[in-house]
Amino acid sequence: MSLQRGQASVELLAGIPALVAAALIALQVVAAAYTVHLADGAAEAGALAVAAGREAEPAARAALPGWARERVRVSAAGGRVAVAARPPALLPGIASRLEVASSAWALPADE
Repeated sequence: MSLQRGQASVELLAGIPALVAAALIALQVVAAAYTVHLADGAAEAGALAVAAGREAEPAARAALPGWARERVRVSAAGGRVAVAARPPALLPGIASRLEVASSAWALPADE
């Protein structure tokens, strides 16, 4: 009976790294999905600013939480506002590979 108990302990210890890896991957997926949500909102805020005759980039950046403002690129042309954002990542090289983007359109105020 003690041999079986020892084997179960070893199997449990061997499984812990796999569980930790799965949890980290799940957290990264959630962070990327949340970043898509933020990029959508920022693109919409930028498009609304264009429709009101204001600059898109400041409006898009203002729609983001502080940690995300330095992680985005905003471009606006012809009523289209595009926002590309890098989600937070545990490994530095991963964030650039997981970059997400969103865009929104609005009729510029002068048209």
